[in-house]
Amino acid sequence: RFTTVTGVSGSGKSSLVREVLLRATRQELGLVNEQSPGTYAGLQGVSSLRRAIEIDQSPIGRTPRSVPATYIGIWNLVRKLLAGTPEARARGYGPSRFSFNVEEGRCPGCKGRGFIHVEMAFLPDVDLPCETCNGLRFTPETLEVRWQGLNAGELLDLEIAEAVEVFAPLKAVRQPLELLMELGLGYLHLGQPSNTLSGGEAQRIKLVSELATGLNTGPTLYVMDEPTTGLHRDDVDRLLGVLQKLVDRGDTLVVIEHHPDVMLAADWVLDLGPEGGAQGGRLIAKGSPETIAKRKRSHTGKVLRLELGA
Repeated sequence: RFTTVTGVSGSGKSSLVREVLLRATRQELGLVNEQSPGTYAGLQGVSSLRRAIEIDQSPIGRTPRSVPATYIGIWNLVRKLLAGTPEARARGYGPSRFSFNVEEGRCPGCKGRGFIHVEMAFLPDVDLPCETCNGLRFTPETLEVRWQGLNAGELLDLEIAEAVEVFAPLKAVRQPLELLMELGLGYLHLGQPSNTLSGGEAQRIKLVSELATGLNTGPTLYVMDEPTTGLHRDDVDRLLGVLQKLVDRGDTLVVIEHHPDVMLAADWVLDLGPEGGAQGGRLIAKGSPETIAKRKRSHTGKVLRLELGA
């Protein structure tokens, strides 16, 4: 099911969901926690879960070599395609030749990053395209191998919208790319460095990774904190469509959110309050969005009444 936790700022949403529910569930499942959960009286229903994770807006990797194509797991498949070409087989190139994390095939000038980081004395640091590989990440010999007329560097430079067409016959590659398209990320490049992605972009890429690679991991509790921040209303609708895919396959979704569209899409709403700080921390309403809309003391209820025209 899809549960939304609502309430004014300071009403205790993050404390309940992230500091208690998520950590307590992970503890009960024997998973590693960075911090101990907050105090709680009891926890029920955990036995039906296999995992509990937060999909947040932190970067998808710590180095510029972490890119969308590697994070969602399709670059391994593309490397095998390149290694399977007649040219690669004749040269004895395996899939590792097309990894920008392995020295044998990557550009020695930029070490597979595609750019050189230049520290400036009195100005912000800049990243300049690598003059050795012209930003293509690999050695000239590696770039001579082509699949569908494109070498490894050119494939990484494809926008996701372009890549969907290029990889159309390959379902395992095409499907994750189509999910990124559904989330409005068709403008990103397959090889776009992680440090150039916004928090919202990184969060949506993580969602796609879960949908693309998490099918055999078992029922999961997913926690998210205001995933609609900075999104246009059309993008919110796209996000909700992808979130529903998680629920449809049997996962549990608990989202802290203020956006009316998200609240209306939820199966269940928990409204905390009635105010923030010392006046918060209490459950003041629970139920379907229609039920919350009838609660006179709830600020969330007022918003939902307007949305529902009640």
